[in-house]
Amino acid sequence: MSDPRITSSIFTRGAVDLSALRTPAPSSTPAPVQAGPPAGAPGGAVGGVTVVDVTEATFQSEVLERSLTTPVVVDFWAEWCQPCKQLSPVLERLAVESGGAWVLAKVDVDANPRLAQMFRVQGIPMVYAVVGGQPVDAFSGVVPEAQLRQWLQAVLKAGGVSVAEPEDPRLDEADDALMSGDLDAAEQAYRKILAETPADAAAEAGLAQVGLARRVAGADPQAALTAAAADPDDVDAQLLAADIEVLSGLADQAYQRLVRLVRRTAGDDREKVRQHLIGLFTIAGPEDPAVASARRALASALF
Repeated sequence: MSDPRITSSIFTRGAVDLSALRTPAPSSTPAPVQAGPPAGAPGGAVGGVTVVDVTEATFQSEVLERSLTTPVVVDFWAEWCQPCKQLSPVLERLAVESGGAWVLAKVDVDANPRLAQMFRVQGIPMVYAVVGGQPVDAFSGVVPEAQLRQWLQAVLKAGGVSVAEPEDPRLDEADDALMSGDLDAAEQAYRKILAETPADAAAEAGLAQVGLARRVAGADPQAALTAAAADPDDVDAQLLAADIEVLSGLADQAYQRLVRLVRRTAGDDREKVRQHLIGLFTIAGPEDPAVASARRALASALF
């Protein structure tokens, strides 16, 4: 059920053993959605939609039982995690917009290491969707808001929540081709949309992702990053490293890498780096806060 355009995330499927958390509960009714937290309390309602801080002691009631009636999105985070500080505010804002269609549960991995271990969390941020008492999908890293919305829509469908059908079935065809790895078909489908609907942001993002997928095909991520670290002025090595970082959920890091490279280059090399960075911006979309920040940094580097 993963959205095909969340290419910067690492989806996790497979059994997650939650049996140890299924202890007898004091009540079979999920904890009620609060209108607001007590003053100074952690978590609580954000904009009228519950966003709760969850511990191992409250996980059964706040996540497993609640998910029987409402999809729950579990955000594994830590105070020291900079990417978490990019993703969590977006999740909270989208929870507000959902009007209660889903609940955001936040788990501090430092305070709840056993929960992180049970969910096989190897890197953060890590986000799980729990429906009907079971994890149904997950991703790690920071993803653009547009792709995150698509993923949440799929989660709601899995939870039996009625959601609007996609406005453009042509985009579904293109996305399906991208998800299946048929890059030629995906490119053709995205280009057809753009020919009929110029400047379609979703199609532009999809086409940029096709390009990204082609550039990293066959690359060894660790070797690429090592090569880039060894020669900071090797333009091609830096571009590939930035692509790897985007696919690893480190888009902000990739943007910073290329902005620094713009400052150190000139002429054709500088233009090559600039165009590459603009292409990466297209994948995330103009509404992504990291893109807005990186665009300002790029303008400063250029002028």
